[in-house]
Amino acid sequence: MPSITLPDGSQRDYPNAVSVADVAADIGPGLAKATLAGVVDGTLVDSSTQIANDATLSIVTAKDDDGLHLIRHSTAHLMAQAVKQLYPEAQVTIGPVIEDGFYYDFSYERPFTPEDLEAIEKRMAELAKQAIPIVRSELPRDAAVEFFDNLSEDYKAEIIRDIPQDEVLSLYEQGDFTDLCRGPHVPDTGKLGHFKLMKLAGAYWRGDSDNAMLQRIYGTAWASKKDLKGYLHRLEEAEKRDHRKIGKQLDLFHLQEEAPGMVFWHPAGWSIYQSVQQYMRKRQIQQGYKEVNTPQIVDMSLWEKSGHADKFGDDMFAVSSEERKFAIKPMNCPCHVQVYNQGLRSYRELPLRLAEFGSCHRNELSGALHGIMRVRGFVQDDGHIFCTEDQIPSESAAFIDFLHEVYEDFGFTEVIYRLSTRPENRVGSDADWDKSEKALADALDAKGLEWKELPGEGAFYGPKIEFSLKDCIGRVWQCGTLQVDFSMPGRLGAEYVDANGDRKTPIMLHRALLGSFERFIGILIEQHEGKMPLWLAPNQIEIINITDKQLDFCKDLEKSLTDQGFRAHTDLRNEKIGLKIREATLNRVPYMLVIGDKEIESGRISVRTRDAKELGPMDLDTLIAGLHEEIASCGRNPLKEA
Repeated sequence: MPSITLPDGSQRDYPNAVSVADVAADIGPGLAKATLAGVVDGTLVDSSTQIANDATLSIVTAKDDDGLHLIRHSTAHLMAQAVKQLYPEAQVTIGPVIEDGFYYDFSYERPFTPEDLEAIEKRMAELAKQAIPIVRSELPRDAAVEFFDNLSEDYKAEIIRDIPQDEVLSLYEQGDFTDLCRGPHVPDTGKLGHFKLMKLAGAYWRGDSDNAMLQRIYGTAWASKKDLKGYLHRLEEAEKRDHRKIGKQLDLFHLQEEAPGMVFWHPAGWSIYQSVQQYMRKRQIQQGYKEVNTPQIVDMSLWEKSGHADKFGDDMFAVSSEERKFAIKPMNCPCHVQVYNQGLRSYRELPLRLAEFGSCHRNELSGALHGIMRVRGFVQDDGHIFCTEDQIPSESAAFIDFLHEVYEDFGFTEVIYRLSTRPENRVGSDADWDKSEKALADALDAKGLEWKELPGEGAFYGPKIEFSLKDCIGRVWQCGTLQVDFSMPGRLGAEYVDANGDRKTPIMLHRALLGSFERFIGILIEQHEGKMPLWLAPNQIEIINITDKQLDFCKDLEKSLTDQGFRAHTDLRNEKIGLKIREATLNRVPYMLVIGDKEIESGRISVRTRDAKELGPMDLDTLIAGLHEEIASCGRNPLKEA
């Protein structure tokens, strides 16, 4: 007689074993219809799973993260079923869930075409409408091999042969299609209706280039039509905002094969870079940081002492000179400890906050490079706080406040917080990890922030808070970090003298707000679609004359604005005024000043925005004051109509 405990603490007793679906039906018809699966004693199971003993149960619906995962997993099977019906000679291999969707790899004699994708998607819709039950069964390993051999599914049979002989395997059958799978799955194909096949790609069997090339079909699946439509809209927006395309249009930067993963900054892009860096330098000084600069190439022995050589050796660029091995620094922390170590420190000097715009290089795989978002050469807004254990809470709290202010200035107001805890491969004692993890959790709680734990995702030397930004189209970018390190200062000989005259090892807080400048600028470009706020725009003001009569006035106006610290440019070409305005608009210049005889006579300047809004005539002093206010507020107080 199982007693089922539900999430609200209520209990339901049954005379015999009962399925997850039966419990849902007992609770109500609405829940029964929405049920996709269940979580029994912490394990995700099919809705058909029988519960024979006392247990806790949570019903999984499409509103839950687990439910969306099941929908995508089951839609991958639905796609495989459609492929097998349309192309019986195709062999199925593997089909996992990925971020925002799924894929399935197939072996087929000819390349699939876009027309094939349309046909597959149409058949999937037909199968979904049939609400075909999805039924789990089990087979011993050898019987499963024989089953798939009889179907001429060579890849499935090969997978199973690599499984230990005494294992019992689960299969899922939906109509005429059966697949090897651990599950669970949704109850029937009727739960699957909001999907789209996205693209084709090649993939080697088991990721090995010595194996056969397969065809990979990517798809996306969602819980509702609205969610699917929203996702496709975000993809369209992402395409429009692609930093690589906008970077080329606005002549901001380029990359080339002779320097893979290294950015060639053009004048306009470098202007954005310098604005970001100057802002961060000013803000860090206000927060009590002392800026340093450390060498690019350091003897490998330092990286061995710090532990980086063992952990990241394959990702480091190494060079040799005079029979010594050096590494081009992939990060800055060991070098900052060397700065700290110059002279014996007193507890009165702590916390000591060091910051560096540190140029780093990492040997990223060429296939992983992506515009300026994923590069081999980059600069971090890196910082390290050397402090006592008692100072960890206050320093963590101050950093979180600092980070929020900076993100808001760049136009980001929604931040996601994750606490990554101890990985299996780590250094330091469990006691130190306990203290580190608690300190960061307490800092988040003290600020009243909601956060999620990521077990095992911490750095090898300490736990970390990951700060992720949500942009205007809903994408999430992990940028900032705060890490507590009880280990590296001791490994590298850092000490201070405490109030009793004893030598102690400081705690080291690793912190970054933007992360890589290159990546963050790529995020900014996509967030603003290249329409940078005034304080970041490479060209802030375009001065446009109507006829040659205004040439001298425009030149004098440009000098006045430049002397005031603005980035202004005058377009004196003998072109129609409409063309000049159009080009300035396409170049995302925030403000255009149109100068004709009337403006010269009145001393009031016509102001136009890149969004085609006419702000009307303004006198120069009012214009300059308004521009200064907009820059000082990081774009939150734009120019208003005169």
